[in-house]
Amino acid sequence: MAANVQGVIELVGDVGAGKTTFVRGLAEGLGIKDSVTSPSFTISKSYACPNGRTLMHYDFYRLNEPGLMLDELEESLKNENNIIVIEWSDSIKELLPKKHIIINIKYNDDDSRELEVLR
Repeated sequence: MAANVQGVIELVGDVGAGKTTFVRGLAEGLGIKDSVTSPSFTISKSYACPNGRTLMHYDFYRLNEPGLMLDELEESLKNENNIIVIEWSDSIKELLPKKHIIINIKYNDDDSRELEVLR
């Protein structure tokens, strides 16, 4: 387990709440020019940042058991140059560093979103 992780964000919200949209905005803010899409079917995607870091985007929605993806996530967590965003983290919670950011995204009836940031 990586104690020196520089950036782990856990996104919490219902389907359609805007988790991947949040990651698109984060990627844009990091200077990433690639098109950011949901990793729901591929489980993970990575995007190179201009500053040499890597944005790793994981989505464990379809997995009850992380299986081999657990090994990949563990390796990603060890690399201090990775910025890691995880959706649907229930199956891998024990791997997350104690100090990470949790962002709860709530979709409102008026199509707005509310974000609650926890540390």
